[in-house]
Formats: sequence, C-alpha cells, structure tokens
Amino acid sequence: MIVGVGGDHAGFELKERLRGEIEAMGHQVIDLGATEYDALDDYPDFAYAVAHAVAIKKVERGIVVCGSGVGASIAANKVKGVRASIATDTYSARQGVEHDDMNVLAIGARITGIEVVREIVKSFLGAEFSGEERHVRRLNKVLEIEANPGNGA
Repeated sequence: MIVGVGGDHAGFELKERLRGEIEAMGHQVIDLGATEYDALDDYPDFAYAVAHAVAIKKVERGIVVCGSGVGASIAANKVKGVRASIATDTYSARQGVEHDDMNVLAIGARITGIEVVREIVKSFLGAEFSGEERHVRRLNKVLEIEANPGNGA
C-alpha cells in the first residue's frame, strides 16, 4: 500500500519514526512534510497535503501527526473524499476503516506513546472496508452530506 504521511512541528519527530515503521510493515511511504523541524509551521499545511494526496489517489491512505491529532483531523476532513479520524487505540483504528472507510488516520504525538502508535498504525493499515450492506448504506449517507453540505440545516 502507498501511504502518505505528514506532520507539523509537534508531530515531526513521531512522523519521522513512523516512516521507517510503515516501510518495515511492507508499505511504501510518501513523506508530504514537514521535511525539517520548524517550530513555526502550521498543521493545516501538512494535513492538507496528505488529505489531497488521498483524494486524488496519489496515496491509498494517509497519516497526519500533530500535537493532539485534533487540528490535523479537522483540516484533513475539509478535503472532499477524505474521512479522517483520531484513533488512540487499535479497535478504533481498525473499525474506522472496516465500518466507516476511514482513509486518513490522525495521531496526537503529545497524547499517544510510540509503542501504542505502532499498534494503531498497524491496525489502520491492516484493515479493509467491510463492504457490508449496512456499512455501505451509512457511508453513502456520509457521502451525501459531503456532496450537499448545509442541506436540512
């Protein structure tokens, strides 16, 4: 699988470590920045780079890392076709893909330790969308909301 990774200053060190971890799992990694530590950089730049790469199918999945994972998740979800979520445990990482077709994982570098992150990433990358009728039905409803924001508001 081709995996895009990105992270701001708060996520830079973890992103750098994850590149090797992901490659060791047998995946190809495309690093979408930051390429060097910069205390003044901004998470939306890297979350967008990863989300855009997922949306245009340059990569199959994406991983964004910031301090809490919250900002990167919010920014990534602004890109049409992206379904990003924070996961702090393996169950959520796996189920997010299997039930909700999550394609971008957000990680909080200041929240979750490296050993847990390794297992979360392994669960995320090892999972596949189930294709079950109920999951497809729910995903189609999410896609309808994305296509028609503000309807019914």
